[in-house]
Amino acid sequence: MEYISRYLDALPGAAETVGSFAELAVSNGVRRHVLLGGRGEPEAERVEEAVRDAGSELMIVRSTWFAQNFSEGGFLDFVLSGEVTLPAGDTPEPFVDADDIADVAVAALTDDRHIGQLYELTGPRSLTFEEAVQEIARAAGREIRYVPMSVEEFAGTAAEQGVPGEVIDMLRYLFSEVLDGRNAHVTDGVQRALGRQPRDFAEYARDAAATGVWNAAAVTA
Repeated sequence: MEYISRYLDALPGAAETVGSFAELAVSNGVRRHVLLGGRGEPEAERVEEAVRDAGSELMIVRSTWFAQNFSEGGFLDFVLSGEVTLPAGDTPEPFVDADDIADVAVAALTDDRHIGQLYELTGPRSLTFEEAVQEIARAAGREIRYVPMSVEEFAGTAAEQGVPGEVIDMLRYLFSEVLDGRNAHVTDGVQRALGRQPRDFAEYARDAAATGVWNAAAVTA
């Protein structure tokens, strides 16, 4: 059994790379794959098809944006600075808690009833990035604000900071195409897979804040 976490689906050769990996795994005796990919992304579906062609038992997870991007991923430095400057506009997104994704993956790897299933995972409600930042500010007990910017401004700033071109292209794709409202609706994937409701963003924010990850002191630590 093997879990394949999300690859940068839109990068050239992604489907071929992941497909080759899955084929190698099958040839070495792996009989089941759980694949985590993007939601509402044609490129991610090409990756899914490549893994399906490898011939293993397959369960697919399509995920919306992770809540943990704000505490463990690329948005953390923005939160610590007090200004989350992203080209997200006012498009709502039903952020999903990564712990829910992990629980679904474990269930899929250990329970045969999930074989062949496709689960789209979201949180229980949609929030704009500004609303998400407000939730974080309340939980952290400090001033944090969302500052919108254009995709081009964001890409230019990333280039000045030395971010590789292929990563900038991916970010441009995510913010200009994927975050266009196509995924603004919530789904019942967590309920179908686990028989319970997904964690709300406010609960995530409270738990993350309790760890001290967003403490203002961390900015100068």
